[in-house]
Amino acid sequence: MDTADIVVVTLAVVLVATLGWFFFGPRRARAARLEGGVQRIEVSVRGGYSPNVIRVRQGVPVELVFDRQESGECTNRVVFPDLRVSAGLPAYRRTTVRLRPERTGSYGFACGMNMIHGTLVVDPGEGGGPSGDEGLPAVDTAVVTAPGDRTSAADAEAAEVAERRAEIADLGRRVAVGTVLTLPVLFAVMAHELFGADRVPGWLLNHWVQLALVTPVMFYTGWPIHRIGWLTLRHRSADMNSLITLGTSAAYGYSLLVTLAPSLLPEDVREVYFEAVGVILTLIVLGRLLEARAKAGTGEAIRALLGLKARTARVVRDGSEADIPVDEVVVGDEIAVRPGEKIPVDAEVLSGTSAVDESMVTGEAMPVTKRAGDTVIGATVNTTGSLRVRAAKVGADTMLAQIIRLVQQAQASKAPIQRLADAISAYFVPAVIAIAVAAFALWYTVGPSPALTLALVSAVAVLIIACPCALGLATPLSVMVGTGKGARTGILIRSAEALETAHQLDTVVLDKTGTVTAGKPVLTDIRPADGLTVDGLLALVAAAEADSEHPLATAILAGARRRGLEVPAASAFDSVTGKGVRATVDDRSVLVGTARLLSDAGIGTGQLAVSAEEFATQGKTPVLAAVDGRPAGVLAVADTVKEDSVQAIAALHGLDIDTVILTGDSARTAAAIAGQVGVRRVLAEVLPEHKADEIRRLQGEGRTVGMVGDGINDAPALAQADVGFAIGTGTDVAIEAADITLISGSLSGVVTAIRLSRATMRNIRQNLFFALIYNAVGIPVAAGALHPLWGIRLSPIIAAAAMALSSLSVVTNASRLRRWLPAPLPDAEDTGVRPTVESVTEPSAPPATDPVCGMQVDPATAPERRDTPQGTLYFCSTDCASAYDAAPERHAASAAQPNDVRRE
Repeated sequence: MDTADIVVVTLAVVLVATLGWFFFGPRRARAARLEGGVQRIEVSVRGGYSPNVIRVRQGVPVELVFDRQESGECTNRVVFPDLRVSAGLPAYRRTTVRLRPERTGSYGFACGMNMIHGTLVVDPGEGGGPSGDEGLPAVDTAVVTAPGDRTSAADAEAAEVAERRAEIADLGRRVAVGTVLTLPVLFAVMAHELFGADRVPGWLLNHWVQLALVTPVMFYTGWPIHRIGWLTLRHRSADMNSLITLGTSAAYGYSLLVTLAPSLLPEDVREVYFEAVGVILTLIVLGRLLEARAKAGTGEAIRALLGLKARTARVVRDGSEADIPVDEVVVGDEIAVRPGEKIPVDAEVLSGTSAVDESMVTGEAMPVTKRAGDTVIGATVNTTGSLRVRAAKVGADTMLAQIIRLVQQAQASKAPIQRLADAISAYFVPAVIAIAVAAFALWYTVGPSPALTLALVSAVAVLIIACPCALGLATPLSVMVGTGKGARTGILIRSAEALETAHQLDTVVLDKTGTVTAGKPVLTDIRPADGLTVDGLLALVAAAEADSEHPLATAILAGARRRGLEVPAASAFDSVTGKGVRATVDDRSVLVGTARLLSDAGIGTGQLAVSAEEFATQGKTPVLAAVDGRPAGVLAVADTVKEDSVQAIAALHGLDIDTVILTGDSARTAAAIAGQVGVRRVLAEVLPEHKADEIRRLQGEGRTVGMVGDGINDAPALAQADVGFAIGTGTDVAIEAADITLISGSLSGVVTAIRLSRATMRNIRQNLFFALIYNAVGIPVAAGALHPLWGIRLSPIIAAAAMALSSLSVVTNASRLRRWLPAPLPDAEDTGVRPTVESVTEPSAPPATDPVCGMQVDPATAPERRDTPQGTLYFCSTDCASAYDAAPERHAASAAQPNDVRRE
């Protein structure tokens, strides 16, 4: 080893050590200044964040003013993943992000492409406070504003779209210039290599001509890369642009030296690389152009949701109608909605009947009939009739605004799998630069002649082929597309973590009432005795029940209306406490209620009792009827299974997921429902406060558990589960209580959410595979690892093409997820499995049966309850509770017979 070799090796070691300090040495943090009770700091955005380490105090409001001094998609958004805050940063404007940090710790933030990073350090406030691992909210508030204006979400999205279009146009021009100027140089060099100098015009091989052609490519076509690359290095960071800048600058500088002062170099190394510089930069910018076009579709979910919003509303004020901007509607305004129009805000129907298409919000294709008293969601479409509605929620409080806000938060969050990519990315670029330096030193000292040329080519190839961009984009793009697809199908995913965890679920626990079932009594069966038709019996019973407020009476009347029956007027109505009602209908004496009511009237119930027992075994509440002193028939009322519950549960089983019903109802009722829908395991008679314990017990069995409930009564269980699904309401409380909210209320949404999670995670793994394998194979080949064995060396031009294809492959694969569609539910199949029923109520807890009327009652939702020396009694209505209070001794025996059939 001669002196030159020793010098090169020594310089390489020193340079690698210097790089280690440069990238990983201590960084100076800047503290926010306190002004008027608010911590303020300005962050310059220009190829990086300055300062990139910000120190604030816990519990004190913070204003981060981002001053973006550049354009381009790389930095047009700042994301705080751990805080679930995402803010668009318009070019050459200031944007303020306001938040109140409630937990201490370090919170990273990054650009939308996950390539430029900073850190927000939250120090303990006066008197200390909770640290970052205590499960409390990281921030109390998170508001994004542009000072001096009132930029809406739609305006911000439009600004991002406009900036992206401008960037695509600019990149197109730079690619055109690079192509026109690089092709003659590339043609000359390739023709010289293949056919010799005699077949190529001599002036094209002239170094000065090549310098004149490639210099505009270097400084115009490559300007977006060089500007960001050098600025990033100035911030003691590095990204893909930095690697390309270092590589092309080395190749261009070496070629420039050969052209200007060839005598300074030995004759055998006076080779220029202008064609490599031109082709590399043109290919990289072309790849970025294709990437920007492909990536433009990944944010379509937010744009589509914003496009749903109605622009105007027809408000009725002072007796006249007037069209006003929807932003001017206030709570309480009366609004007229004509057929075919969008409902402008969340509202309550005052008058009119119409079918409303809610598919854009709930994902359900079938329109829903709305009548007076029903609620309607803003942005849904009124199809057939005219409606008068009263505004209930406007502006940021509407369902659509909540959906958009939730999707933005989810897209700003970080999936656990992304930590792997982030951990690798933090060391990736410094490691690549170190490998390039080592490759240069190795080829220079032990490589064949011309050693300097081989060393330079190898180092440049290593810098060019490395692609940290693909690694950084692998997870965020798929999360953005996945959460957007969920929102379009009525599935609101609160965070990327919930999206990832859902694919690991092996057990789904279902609350019965309102989840598997509809949650309200419905008339299910009518069995008339001889001499009566089904409609005839129902009309007489409905007439007798017309004056009753009991839930069973309401279900029977609703059943008669659905059949289009004309219910005659009743007279001599009398309620028999704890037994039923008697009335006169069309001069006929009608008794409706329990077997005891008929027996007390001297009416035999032999055959009716058989049907009543059959219905009771099925978990239904039987109602017996007699007409003119003779048995007339039996009706059954039950909380019916939702239309798609059987298919959804079958689909969950098809995904190898066990299902469990968790309910406060009696074991008999729960087993009947489980048998209808095919659930294999039932945990019955569980008090609301013990539901979380049952989830914990299942987790103790090594299961990953999802809990599906209404998001309010089941909040503790939802919080305990690995993934909580709020179903059926879509209310503010449901959205806050669960990890995933299913707006439509359909159990099929659970299936769709899990399938979407699996598809998204599969897409992320594919992206990470492309990025990691590409770099793992490409970098060693570029460094010359295969040359000693097979003489294979990688040209920087080929490296540039491979690098561009790597990023493009990740973006294209993530965009492929946009074509994902929910699979149809399978046909319901009889599992043939008898459900295993476990009663887990404490011994002192009674069955959930109303002791007055005998109706099955869910303890979690019972309107009334009474604590007695014998235990807690549950009542289906205030009337039943009042009847018990008036004569508790009369119902003492009834309370001891939970399966008896009684009626008020």
